[in-house]
Amino acid sequence: MGRLTRFVLAGGIGFVADAAALWLLLAVTPLGPLVARVLSIGFALTVTWQINRHLTFAPSSRGIAQEGARYGSVGVATSIVNYLVYCAILFALPALPPLAALVIASLAAMALSFLGYYRLVFDR
Repeated sequence: MGRLTRFVLAGGIGFVADAAALWLLLAVTPLGPLVARVLSIGFALTVTWQINRHLTFAPSSRGIAQEGARYGSVGVATSIVNYLVYCAILFALPALPPLAALVIASLAAMALSFLGYYRLVFDR
């Protein structure tokens, strides 16, 4: 299985983690879709870091703290893109379900994420 395939698999698992956390937060808390999404993104980043670290790219030669900081930095940057696309879609199409906006936003950020993780976090 190639690196890109493993990345897509990790992203798929991260998407499920993100969507499940978003759904749960919307179902059991008074949080709205914008605040709940910030929390679900943080959860998904934690999940995907571990998967990408062990399955997609292998641990970097850096210490875990430095690797985690780099992963978090790239993850936050790409999550901002993801979140802005998500918000723009919800504002433009208010009747669209938040999970549909999540799908579109996540696809938009995937290529940027791969390049960032590959070049800035797990490079050798």
